[in-house]
Amino acid sequence: MTAPAPDAPSGAMGWRLAAPVPSVVHTVLIDHGHLPDPYVGQNEESQHWVGRSEWEYSTTFDHDGNDDRRTELVFHGLDTIAVIRVNGQDLAHTHNQHRSYVVDVTDVVRPGANDLAMTFKNVRGYAEQIRASVGELPNGNPEPFQYVRKSACNFGWDWGPNLVTAGPWKPVGIRRYETARLQSVRPSVTTTVAPGPGSDHGQRRGPGELPTNGHARVEVDVEVLRAPGASGELGLTVALLGKTESLTLPQGSRKARVVIDLEDVELWWPHDMGAQPLSVLTVTLDAEGHDLDVWSKSIGFRQFELKTERDEAGTSFVFAVNGTDIFVKGANWIPDDCFPSRISDRQLRQRLSQATAANMNLLRVWGGGVYESDTFYELCDRMGILVWQDFLFACAGYPEDGPLYEEVAAEVRDNVARLMNHPSLVLWNGNNECVWGFWDWDWKPRLDGRNWGWRYYSELLPALVAELDPTRPYWNGSPYSGDPGLHPNDPSHGNTHIWDVWNQKDYSHYAEWNARFVSEFGFQGPPNWSTLTSVLEAADLDLESSAFLQHQKAEDGTGKLQRGLAAHLPDPANFQEWHFLTQVNQARAVRFGIEHFRAGWPVCAGSIVWQLNDCWPVTSWAAIDGHGQLKPLWYAIRDAYRPRLATIQRRGDLLAVVLVNDSAEAWSGTITVERLSSTAPPAAGPQGTRKEASHQFAFEVAPRDKTEIDLPAEVHETGHPLSDVLVARGEGLGHGDRILYFYAEDKDRIKEPARVMARASEVPGGIEVTVTAETIVRDLVLQADRLDPEATVSEQCVSLLPGESHTFRISSVVGGTGAHGLDAWWQYPVLQGIGIHAGSILPSTEYSRTISTKEGTHQ
Repeated sequence: MTAPAPDAPSGAMGWRLAAPVPSVVHTVLIDHGHLPDPYVGQNEESQHWVGRSEWEYSTTFDHDGNDDRRTELVFHGLDTIAVIRVNGQDLAHTHNQHRSYVVDVTDVVRPGANDLAMTFKNVRGYAEQIRASVGELPNGNPEPFQYVRKSACNFGWDWGPNLVTAGPWKPVGIRRYETARLQSVRPSVTTTVAPGPGSDHGQRRGPGELPTNGHARVEVDVEVLRAPGASGELGLTVALLGKTESLTLPQGSRKARVVIDLEDVELWWPHDMGAQPLSVLTVTLDAEGHDLDVWSKSIGFRQFELKTERDEAGTSFVFAVNGTDIFVKGANWIPDDCFPSRISDRQLRQRLSQATAANMNLLRVWGGGVYESDTFYELCDRMGILVWQDFLFACAGYPEDGPLYEEVAAEVRDNVARLMNHPSLVLWNGNNECVWGFWDWDWKPRLDGRNWGWRYYSELLPALVAELDPTRPYWNGSPYSGDPGLHPNDPSHGNTHIWDVWNQKDYSHYAEWNARFVSEFGFQGPPNWSTLTSVLEAADLDLESSAFLQHQKAEDGTGKLQRGLAAHLPDPANFQEWHFLTQVNQARAVRFGIEHFRAGWPVCAGSIVWQLNDCWPVTSWAAIDGHGQLKPLWYAIRDAYRPRLATIQRRGDLLAVVLVNDSAEAWSGTITVERLSSTAPPAAGPQGTRKEASHQFAFEVAPRDKTEIDLPAEVHETGHPLSDVLVARGEGLGHGDRILYFYAEDKDRIKEPARVMARASEVPGGIEVTVTAETIVRDLVLQADRLDPEATVSEQCVSLLPGESHTFRISSVVGGTGAHGLDAWWQYPVLQGIGIHAGSILPSTEYSRTISTKEGTHQ
């Protein structure tokens, strides 16, 4: 530390600590025991001094004394206001976390050991100085995040803590060369889908059959940097798929374009549509037969179009991959840790695998975070995940004058060139909610005509994308209607954010939105039990405890959760029931929204859930909590995003079965819809069901299409909403080949506790828990993490009719010989369901009663 904040611990100036690179100060202090884990309890409040202090990283590097080579230090990421000194000389001042810096140290280095110091200034103080010079601009957060090019959420968000970091958060390297090096390589890939064999060129493809091959043109723009005094010609060679193109750069020339045309290349597809072939593109710089520098990265061949066309419903917003329109099944991505320098490749691989396992085909990298690591995009390439990349502007007015504008331009040039080789990257987006804020968040009177960022989104960013990456589309913002004269969040035009649901309205109001594309919507729920209890003491498991509220950042978040519960579910008797019910309500809410949006295809062409992941343990909108645990929401998304979806939707006074087929093959079959009346159970006996009406129909849904079948009134109309349930049965309709529709909310419908029988058995790799329902039971959840935080469960939110059974499969190394014993895996509160209380679950082995599999009969 070189300049402590007033509240820094005494003695901190004397700390001399070993620090890895990459790192940030927080992680170094935590590792050395000088800072309590800010994720635990209320420790967040005791670390703000770290971000208000000035810190220095110092080291030495060797130089062999060869003065014929140019020597550069390469800083891949510095967070954020830094001074670079070599051998005591100031060489560079940096002001941007989101870009790299190259510092020429040729004239400063000496033979032997050289001193390198990186001093990281108080970034909050710097931002406040910029704010004072340009004037106050609107902001959804009192911190001055928009006045400096640093991750906005690092200053706190409605799901994240205020942990203002500093340090070399990406690698630092040294580079030496004599003649020249590659300064940038930008491959632009244009792919044309090959026609099917036939017609003029061969036979037509069958319905739903997707192309596998195409033609590609790869234009490689290369810029070289010559060492001072270097002369002569340079050679460039580009190699791809066995083809090689070479050219010569004459003396004084620094830029060149090399073009390779390829016939019959294999197409890259999202994982749910096809394969992800990748090819290595290599660029070699040479002089007089000697290689000077090599650039080598993987590319893929795919055609992408963002279709924004006027039609009778407004303006479309459709993603088309290789000529095929798709429904986007996505989630928003935030940094996976508040300290991105410690995110491992393994962690990213796990998180992205969880996304594909939930049937997601796209992640939107949100504009309040960071441009992700190379590994993130490489994994998306290999795993077939489309990437929507925001430029880093979020929820604020941004100054357009002074040094910030030039920093933005440099940042965009740096990251567009770094990322444009990735076939997974399909869209550049200007900002998150900044245009919407200008329209709706009372910004106009506060701005009084001053600039607020529109010049970035309408001029600078689209111009740079057109110059640097012309094969990819650019969109001004999220949300945005496509026309500056239209309201940016008009659901009939472009892409929409839905936040009246959650903030003001119940999730049932998703049904009122007929949007073209929903790029943000979501509902909160707490993290899994083991995650929550790892950071809170037992005494803090209380909705009003200060430590619990430290891990709830949304304005009136607990109140909104309570109101959301009250609309649908019984009142919780205690905190653990509240935890279970709010997790289930979150899952129901988002599933309701996704099914409504998918039922709107093709008018509605996508849903991107807020959000996939968390950066710390917190009550939030995430499907995967801060410890990487799958919440019930994740399972609900997996079901709602499955390739073939069957859902019962209200259409005015009618009910319709909506069948959505995202697969490449036709879907056909027969569906039987029954309205069942549940009969009140005897005191100790099972509940029964009685068939009140029935209707059967055949269906066929073409590939990537949808069909709706209205149900006859005599089937769906009921005079007994508290006891009746609709059951649609047919092959491929989901869990148990059937879906359920309840007329009444559980808070009104449930009059007696639900009852189930359960048993557990050990199997290779874990445990199986089989549950048989005695009564109707909704949303069974097996919280295996209570017994093993590393456990995973096959399904969650399983609903059963009387007599039905389900087997949960748990992957766990704990097994039945652990401290809890085998029976603990099926006992309350590990196993919970709507209406189940302690004592509602009984062991199957203690039952002499048999339950018939015949319709509605029990013995």
